[in-house]
Amino acid sequence: MTLRGFATLNIWADDVTAAVAWYTELLGVEPFFTRPKPGGGLAYAKFRTGDQQAEVAIADRSFDPSATPGGPGGAVMHWHVDDFDATLARLQSMGAAEYQPVTPHGPVKTAAVVDPFGNVLGIMHNPHYLEMLGAGQVAAAVG
Repeated sequence: MTLRGFATLNIWADDVTAAVAWYTELLGVEPFFTRPKPGGGLAYAKFRTGDQQAEVAIADRSFDPSATPGGPGGAVMHWHVDDFDATLARLQSMGAAEYQPVTPHGPVKTAAVVDPFGNVLGIMHNPHYLEMLGAGQVAAAVG
């Protein structure tokens, strides 16, 4: 199998230290790895979060290979959340702006926001994710 699962989501920030503080508050955990920036501050930080302890890395925008100015874009990584409305409200209260409005897809609901650092963050409530988790298929992928 070529693609075996989500490994690390890299996101960018002009101020990694501020982004780490914001994501620490959102995720409720401290980064497990940080790399200092020459001259002070942070150049890179990694968190583990979620049922599969997925890695979210925040890197200084100077490492962004696209280096394209302008608005957010590209792929949207959606994270399953148990309380969709409360999670969306919390993200917005923390300064995230709507990118894609709440969209129902049958029993699945999605939305995406732009964090204060210009990265797209998608959320979804997906009964299939919960079924897979309950069946041990998500947990088995970790083991």
